[in-house]
Amino acid sequence: MAKKVSCEQCSALCCKYFALPIETPEDKGDYDDIRWYLCHKGITVFVEEGDWYISIKNKCKHLSEKDNRCKIYDKRPRICRGYNVRTCDMVEGEYDYQLHFESDKQMEEYIKIKFGDGAGEKRKIRRKRKKKT
Repeated sequence: MAKKVSCEQCSALCCKYFALPIETPEDKGDYDDIRWYLCHKGITVFVEEGDWYISIKNKCKHLSEKDNRCKIYDKRPRICRGYNVRTCDMVEGEYDYQLHFESDKQMEEYIKIKFGDGAGEKRKIRRKRKKKT
């Protein structure tokens, strides 16, 4: 059973990042583009239920520094109004990501595993050239 959560106990995690869906990568170039995202501070990429997302750590400018309260609460955007204390980030438990990339190096390793590092193919080409000469 989910723990009861009150915004008064919260550190406003939902106001310190946002995640947006991105296109599912199809080829090595697409994965390398995602690697570029991950070269930037505050960016992670995750896959949840087969869908890819970019997460951007960037605090809302309307979040009060002293008490983590919304300074425009009565006029907050619709997305903010849709947050639910039963499913907020304060609820205990881990996210069940299929994949989660926190750095460009992680994506680089994933690309090597998924597509190979290309070194084996280069060796084959060199061997063929040597045989022809």
